[in-house]
Amino acid sequence: MVFDQNLSPSQQRNWEEISGVSVIDRQELIIQIFASRARTREAELQVSLAELKYSLPRLQHKYIDLSRQRGGRYGTKGSGETRLETDRRIIEQRIHRLEEDLEEVKLQREVQRKQRERQGVPICALVGYTNSGKSSLLNALTGSDVFAEDKLFATLDPTFRRMELPGGMQVLLVDTVGFIRRLPHNLVNAFRSTLEEASRAALLVNVLDAADENASEHQKTTLSVLGEIGAGDIPILTVLNKIDRVEDDEARDALAQRFPKSIPISALTKANLDTLCARIEQALSKGKTRFRFPASRTDLAALLHRSGQVFSETYTDDHIDMEAQVDETTSGRLREYKVD
Repeated sequence: MVFDQNLSPSQQRNWEEISGVSVIDRQELIIQIFASRARTREAELQVSLAELKYSLPRLQHKYIDLSRQRGGRYGTKGSGETRLETDRRIIEQRIHRLEEDLEEVKLQREVQRKQRERQGVPICALVGYTNSGKSSLLNALTGSDVFAEDKLFATLDPTFRRMELPGGMQVLLVDTVGFIRRLPHNLVNAFRSTLEEASRAALLVNVLDAADENASEHQKTTLSVLGEIGAGDIPILTVLNKIDRVEDDEARDALAQRFPKSIPISALTKANLDTLCARIEQALSKGKTRFRFPASRTDLAALLHRSGQVFSETYTDDHIDMEAQVDETTSGRLREYKVD
């Protein structure tokens, strides 16, 4: 029996006693789907951590009958309570080890991120509801063969691919884990380092399934999760993928009204991908500022990398030329180095 809501441990146990069948709530079901999709070590660690945190409060009900047994000398704990404490301690130790392992993976990801930032190539993240076609769009734009399938959460790990836009600008596209309505907090926390890839992007491409009648709700979910992970202020382009499945002209007009300034595309037929690429380049080119620093002021170049998105970087014997998109505070601090 599957419930489309989260159940407390006691509710879950009571329903199993009443029904005589196994009971799974929404959180456990999503964790099971994630577990079946995990292919890399990081994804497996993240899912295992979410599973253990989910199971820990349910141990008490698992051993509730054993805990009523009397055992040992007068005043000592029963055998069930001893077993409960032993299992709880084992799970807490495993959670601690997994968190340490994930911290190591996070540090490795941070090193890789800094290497990408030094290349000066802007990052464009594909975000959106699960199964909206993000991986298929990445493959269509870059000619890669990233795993893409008609399944929930087919992608659990961020995948980077380089692409050249029509005007010659280089960009890194990143495919991210799909969002879902009421995503369990254990999974949000476990996958936070993965989700943070979207928060470091210069531009977000929100991929919606044009053929899904719940596209508006999916967009609200995506914007909500982006706000949770600190990516709410990043510029967004909205694309209506799978537009080839919407054959009715009236339905297409209705979509255009519901999602103004959106770009109708099809990753399958590659329809309108040239328009999407042009819009990505236009969005990334907005707010660009050129700076020229003395050759000795590498600290200012490092500041740009930390505070903004660097598009180009050239070193000569006399100076450092950089083109970047920065916030107003950083722009004000570096105004004497701006080049018209």
